[in-house]
Formats: sequence, C-alpha cells, structure tokens
Amino acid sequence: MPRLVVNGAKLECSEGTAPSTLTVLPQSPADATELPVATVLDHKPMVNIAPFGMCKTQTNPQVAAATTAAQGVLTPQPCVPVIPAPWSAGAAKVTLQELKVLTEGSTCMCQWGGTVEITDPANSVEVE
Repeated sequence: MPRLVVNGAKLECSEGTAPSTLTVLPQSPADATELPVATVLDHKPMVNIAPFGMCKTQTNPQVAAATTAAQGVLTPQPCVPVIPAPWSAGAAKVTLQELKVLTEGSTCMCQWGGTVEITDPANSVEVE
C-alpha cells in the first residue's frame, strides 16, 4: 500500500535541477503523525509546490529565449512551476472532506512539460 503524503514531503521535477518541498497549509482538517495531510488539490505553485531550482526545458519560454541568446547552448532559468491541474491519482479509497488524499506514487504535470513526483512522503502511514 502507498504511504500518505503530509506537509514537508520531498518532491522532484523531471525538468528541474533541485528537489523541492510540499507545503500543506495548516487549515488542513486532518493530520498524520501531527503533520497536515495533503490532498490532490494541494498543487498550487508557490503555495504548495516550491520551485525546483533551475528549469531546463525549452518549452519554458524563459529557457527557450536564454538558449536562443546563447546560440543554442541550453541555458536553464529559475524555476517558476505552473501546475494547472490536481495531482493524479491520490488514494483509491481514502478521502478527506470528499477529496482524495495524496499518496506516494501520485504525480502532477507542470505546464512546461515537467513531471512532478513525490520522492519522500514524509510519513510512514499506509493507505488504500
């Protein structure tokens, strides 16, 4: 069974150069091991998902422009994640206020093409 994701979980983006951390706001109505539990809707950039260092995909307009200016040499730019849709898939059976709780193995997509995944859920509680 996958583990439940809580505040402080470690994240990675396939197009970023550094790990990030998930922030679950304190108004979360439940906790596991005294930490707020994440749901599939905890995907807001700069609120729930911090930057991943530098972005290295040329689908990001800033990276494309910098790479063009450097005569085609890939030139990563500061990451500003754009996550337009919730995490997929979340827990199969466990919900929190009618929202699926977030579990390890869930992913979300950045608008620039990166896949964001959970590398450490910061918790050992398993859910279905």
